[in-house]
Amino acid sequence: MFCRLHGVTSFRQIIVATAVALLAAVWAGSGRAQAPLPALGADLRATSVSGLSAGAFMASQFHIANSSIVVGAGIVAGGPYGCAAAATPWFARPFGLGATIYWASGRCMAGSRLGFGIPATGRLEGQIHEMARAGSIDALEGVARARIYLFTSTADDRVISPVVDAAQALYVKLGVPEGRVQLARRNDAKHAFVTEEKGARCGTQDSTYITDCNYDQAGAILRHLYPDVARRSGRAPGGATKFDQRPYTRGSLAHGMADTGYLHVPEGCLDARACRVHVVFHGCNQTGEGFVRDAGYLEWADGNRIILLFPQVEKQPFHDPPGCWDWVGYTGPDYLTREGAQVSAVRRMLERLAEQTN
Repeated sequence: MFCRLHGVTSFRQIIVATAVALLAAVWAGSGRAQAPLPALGADLRATSVSGLSAGAFMASQFHIANSSIVVGAGIVAGGPYGCAAAATPWFARPFGLGATIYWASGRCMAGSRLGFGIPATGRLEGQIHEMARAGSIDALEGVARARIYLFTSTADDRVISPVVDAAQALYVKLGVPEGRVQLARRNDAKHAFVTEEKGARCGTQDSTYITDCNYDQAGAILRHLYPDVARRSGRAPGGATKFDQRPYTRGSLAHGMADTGYLHVPEGCLDARACRVHVVFHGCNQTGEGFVRDAGYLEWADGNRIILLFPQVEKQPFHDPPGCWDWVGYTGPDYLTREGAQVSAVRRMLERLAEQTN
């Protein structure tokens, strides 16, 4: 559950605590996501995002599309915004999504495909400026104010270090001061989210894509994106609770989103408004509770008044069997923009969390 009911004193806290308690009861009793997100008066313009792999690409997509409200992004083993669109050469585009996936998996993960390397930073920058002029993403002044964390490991053979370097270079090209960009490098972590004590032994990899390399990556991300984050609060008292994502996927039949997402609300955010929200985008094959529980974010949220939103996509047998966030366009051609099916769904979730209650 989000909180302990003991000690609840205000009428508003009683209402919100009751709502989240009912949410947990519905989850436990029916096995289905029926409860809505609560309105918590969160500070929408202090939002931050992070993610692993496809979730890292999605974190960058969401950030650049909504840079007026996103103050920072954590990119773990992910590449530059719009890489897949730029990776597909003109002669392959008539072959559709399959061609995009083929070229993107080569150039935007392995760093090359048939002699074509990572798309040039200048080309990606030009594409982003054109989208901003067209109004399909936010004005780029917001990007320049952001704080960026990036992570790569030479032991990662899925998304190689030069791809992450390209993401760093693009953010600097877009005006983010180098002092606000932190690039963490290691040589021992496989393609995974890194923790102090959870997941596969460092240097190995398992199906969780979490690895114990004695490094608190969640803490490193949050401390960089929010410089006032002080210390870990210890074990999160209630973990995360399921919520119904379906009201936020309206307007699209091919959104790829699961029915259920996860939310953690610190006790101090039930009655005190203007808590910040950090959105965590899981990697491929990381849908479900395991990543939410073991990645390490929960232990940082409570003492620092950070609401954690873990939206989820679902595994789809035909075009997304591993359950990856859309960084290649399987939800439609506007996937990089504010109108993209997944980007807009998560934005609506944040707007709900920012709504005020009486």
